[in-house]
Amino acid sequence: MKFKIILLFLIIAISLPAEVITFIPSDRKVVFLTFDACETKTPSYFDKKILDFLIKNKIPATFFISGKFANRNRSALSEISKYDFFSIQNHSYDHNLHMETMTDGDIEMDLNKTSKLIAEITGKKPNLFRFPGGNYDNRSLKLVEDLGYKVVHWSFESGDPDKKMTNDLIFEKVKKNVKSGSIMIFHINGRGWHTSEALPRIINYLNSEGYHLELLENFLKNEKFN
Repeated sequence: MKFKIILLFLIIAISLPAEVITFIPSDRKVVFLTFDACETKTPSYFDKKILDFLIKNKIPATFFISGKFANRNRSALSEISKYDFFSIQNHSYDHNLHMETMTDGDIEMDLNKTSKLIAEITGKKPNLFRFPGGNYDNRSLKLVEDLGYKVVHWSFESGDPDKKMTNDLIFEKVKKNVKSGSIMIFHINGRGWHTSEALPRIINYLNSEGYHLELLENFLKNEKFN
């Protein structure tokens, strides 16, 4: 009987997909800056103001890049991949907002195509994935995990794709919600309408409160997430 119970627990453990990572526990006061970059209805490019600010101040940031965006921005992506405080990760190829409706084969093809392209441009294959729109189900999550990716979303939304979210509103939202271990999400594909204005204020605030910005990928090497 005892053996059957243990076996049952093992079967359940194996069949359960990994949880989506939305928070990073740490003994230190750390936060993580992430940016989504996907192709929209019109050609999209890196927001130069945001990128220049990050580079000038050597701010650690993780970019979740869609394949279409990567293909259109090859030169810029190759250049930013040279900075060791940046990390380039997978955000699907077509940015299908409902990947849970795709077949297993199509999801695998999508992720492989994107990672192959990013590796071709940057020399490094992504090991993190973010579902477009944050939409998934147990099947798609398990499949992505089985392909070797950790799925990373966010602790709270900055709201920056909304044109009504002013510089002040974005800043106040971060100030209200941020805490140690938070994964922040913004957009760097021209859809973060006031992000370039809010970001310096946000970074100054985080520094004044004693937070340390760290690279997400480094903390996820912790055995808790393996």
